[in-house]
Amino acid sequence: MSKTHSRPIVVFFQRRPRKFGNFSVEFIFDAVRRNLPSDLEGVYHPAKHESIGLWKRLYIMWEAAQSQGDVNHVTGDVHFLTLLLQKRKTVLTVLDVGFMKHPSKWARAFLKFFWITLPVKKAQLITTISQATKQELLKYTSFPAERVKVVYVPISDDFKPIPKPFNKEKPVILQLGVAFNKNIERLIEAIKDIPCHLEIVGKLPEPLLEKLQAYNISHQISWNLSNEEVRQKYAECDILSLISTYEGFGMPIVEANAVGRAVITANILSMPEVAGNAAHLVDPFNIESMKSGFLKIIDDDEYREQLIANGFINRRRFSINKITKEYIKIYKEILNL
Repeated sequence: MSKTHSRPIVVFFQRRPRKFGNFSVEFIFDAVRRNLPSDLEGVYHPAKHESIGLWKRLYIMWEAAQSQGDVNHVTGDVHFLTLLLQKRKTVLTVLDVGFMKHPSKWARAFLKFFWITLPVKKAQLITTISQATKQELLKYTSFPAERVKVVYVPISDDFKPIPKPFNKEKPVILQLGVAFNKNIERLIEAIKDIPCHLEIVGKLPEPLLEKLQAYNISHQISWNLSNEEVRQKYAECDILSLISTYEGFGMPIVEANAVGRAVITANILSMPEVAGNAAHLVDPFNIESMKSGFLKIIDDDEYREQLIANGFINRRRFSINKITKEYIKIYKEILNL
């Protein structure tokens, strides 16, 4: 591809865009591509098919092989695309290795082989979106640690401070996502005796909906929201809850920091790394710890305001310009090999 261009080309190989949810991959690398310097050309190459089934995966691997640039960046989720790419030109981004928590040992073995073992053999450099994810990844591969770079997720400039008086009488708690790792069942138990309103983004399974109703917890559930509608949920909430049992990063922490909302999150994996001193940390497996955390934020005005102030500082670590510069450094390293 690069032979007809004067500038080196970075090809961003991305999964097929999804209609709803999981937009983080698309945003991260669209932002990086748009902010590349004039001496690099970014090319967006979405997969023609979703990563489902053998034949569709083989097709998108072949298609990627025909579209290589001076740097090939496989941007997460479709790791197997590296298999037909030139190794010395290839960067692989690993967003998380949560699939290694699969309950079936056979599924774990399959996923490890095709999403870790083989893909990393064909990558010159790997990036992860947190130090915690890097450490997890290195448990499953002998890939040299010095060739695994940690580059955080950038936050959209659309997230801006929106002042709002804190509602101590009945705070609005925002929960984004309802997957198993989001720990909704324990969240419900933790807040059942706290006067509050729970705002959930995601289609809640019926058993959890029944539990909300049994405890008479004020709530609203919405899904398939636009980016603008999600930002409005941040603006309307008092507390952002991300007390997950697993996260590769934890973008809602930073988004809530940017808007100016108090954050409560888990004290494990990437979440403390992302939150810094801008969130209250709790044990996601301990309901009493979670409950105490909510009460601390609600009752202690000075502490809550300090968390919010720290959040405005914390979000600076995740600016688009800063993150883009880190990727540019990686691309230049590949080009100079």
